[in-house]
Amino acid sequence: MPVSVSSAISSLKQATDYAASSGASTLSTSNSGSTSASGASNQASGAFASMAGNENNFLKLLTTQLQHQDPTSPMKNDQLASQLAQFSAVEQQVQTNKNLSALISLNESSQLTQNRSMVGQTASAQTSTLPLQSGAASLSVGNTSPGQIIGISVANAAGQVVKSDVLESSGGSNAWRWDGKSNDGTQLSDGPYSVSVKTVDGNGTTTDVPFSVNGKITGITKGDSGVSVQMGGAVIPMSNVQSISS
Repeated sequence: MPVSVSSAISSLKQATDYAASSGASTLSTSNSGSTSASGASNQASGAFASMAGNENNFLKLLTTQLQHQDPTSPMKNDQLASQLAQFSAVEQQVQTNKNLSALISLNESSQLTQNRSMVGQTASAQTSTLPLQSGAASLSVGNTSPGQIIGISVANAAGQVVKSDVLESSGGSNAWRWDGKSNDGTQLSDGPYSVSVKTVDGNGTTTDVPFSVNGKITGITKGDSGVSVQMGGAVIPMSNVQSISS
């Protein structure tokens, strides 16, 4: 059943506010432009170290077994050969894993060096993290129909909605710019904010609208999820970056 325009807009605002607040828990921040250690490499190193420890334990167990075996009933040759073969296989796997870990680290470092040329350029990324830099932020809303109602809500890291806006699409792609001021006119601090963009139909049903955020790249980092770009205090996975422009 069709609803009034005011009711539809009210439903739209509630939906975008809720989505922006819920997404605040995923905000990623960074206060440094330096490269961080790779969590993936650290986890791999931990696993390799554990395997190396098992190798040492196996060798200790084998030598202890040989020292305390019954002289009248020594271990059979085929049993000893089987245990030595197992030990050799584990030792080879440890060396393989060490070499693989070094190769991964070298590849990540090479990728990081190449991506550093992006610093200072503007990136467009598909993410719900909106970077506020120098008191300004912007995003691009995907293809829309003329007259389509679009709702945008922005929340801070505490999950509090600080900015809400409703606009009428002119059709196609639409740009939205934020001056960093809250709904009450307070200038907010630079950093990452959670953003939600939705639309509403005549029945009051809200749906997501594809969008991308824009920001200046201020650094490149390595983290648990791989290489990421920094946009001021916001950290966004490199895989989310759609385009780079000078």
